[in-house]
Amino acid sequence: MRNVIVAGLVVFFIGPVVVVAIYRFVPPPVTFLMIQRTIEGRGFERQWVPMSQISPTLVRAVIAAEDARFCEHHGFDVGAIQKAMAANEQGKTLRGGSTISQQTAKNVFLWPSRDWIRKGLEAWFTVLIEVGWGKERIMEVYLNSIEWGPGVYGAEAAAQHSFHVHASALTAAQAARLAAILPKPLSWKAAAPGPYIQRRSGKITRNAGVVRRQGLTACVI
Repeated sequence: MRNVIVAGLVVFFIGPVVVVAIYRFVPPPVTFLMIQRTIEGRGFERQWVPMSQISPTLVRAVIAAEDARFCEHHGFDVGAIQKAMAANEQGKTLRGGSTISQQTAKNVFLWPSRDWIRKGLEAWFTVLIEVGWGKERIMEVYLNSIEWGPGVYGAEAAAQHSFHVHASALTAAQAARLAAILPKPLSWKAAAPGPYIQRRSGKITRNAGVVRRQGLTACVI
């Protein structure tokens, strides 16, 4: 029994601490989702770049689209979670309340699933990266790991795949399109957006302007 307890402590507590400490300085090589998509035959495009080589327009766009309070919360946006729960209970379109920190924890460290074990680990990893990495590193890892199309991961690969430019050269409109397709990167296209993505990206562009004026990216850029 003692061996089981020790193994559990290593798996659920000590192991994550060690991995998070390593990834504070070392780019995460691959994720479970990347491996899964590769096995499915979707290919693999990714090129890690530091934050200094990612346009601030993309940072503002993803914060506007995904997590406007990114610089204010400590990993969990209670207000967004409560709104999501209320909307789901009312039978509206299913929506989540995950912050960029939670998405980073899920994407980088965990397998694609919705079971309670994974949710518990997601919360634990979120706490660890908020404490051990800080906001700028969280955003850097997020932008280099997120899925942006079939086999396309990270801002540099997404910028080149969709617009044939480097991530550092993305315009506000291009950044908004990339942020717009994050919920469904396998279905929606930034390079050839349909009417819905055009409307969505337009809204993100306007919100990104608010983000800039109110300094909501101060913890990152």
